[in-house]
Amino acid sequence: MSGETAERTPDAIDVVIEEWRRERPDLDLSAMGVFGRLSRLTRLLEAAVEEVFARHGLRQGEFDVLAALRRSGPPYTLIPSELSAVLMTSRAGMTNRIDRLEAAGLVRRSLDPADRRSFRVALTDAGREVIDAAVTEHAAGLARLAAGLPPEDAAELDRILRAMLAARTPS
Repeated sequence: MSGETAERTPDAIDVVIEEWRRERPDLDLSAMGVFGRLSRLTRLLEAAVEEVFARHGLRQGEFDVLAALRRSGPPYTLIPSELSAVLMTSRAGMTNRIDRLEAAGLVRRSLDPADRRSFRVALTDAGREVIDAAVTEHAAGLARLAAGLPPEDAAELDRILRAMLAARTPS
């Protein structure tokens, strides 16, 4: 019912807002419903995503590294500083992730021929199999979670969330 006003059954967030309105009528609670629902949805999404990754023997950070390598295209190789930049994580955190993935046989390190002081991280065949299976299941799970939202509403929600993030993300 995109753009229409529809009767809706109050949910737990509505109850909380009404309680706050009763106790603190002086507060502007107009955004509380949006962010309360986003918070609940985020927790549900995180739990579902963690289950998918766990089935593939991965944690979120390890999935992120394998996904970044896979998205980089053949030969599926990046240097740690590129991975850190793409994933917005510290180099120390990246080293720990790479260590775990290397121990599992999903990536391999090799000296960087362009700079012998550095090394490259490459996806192994086993790593490519794991990330391809994990991202396939992950994408299908996200599609199932979004299935109840009509495409035009999904596009509008994407536009709104993009605008909210852009307004709060430093350039």
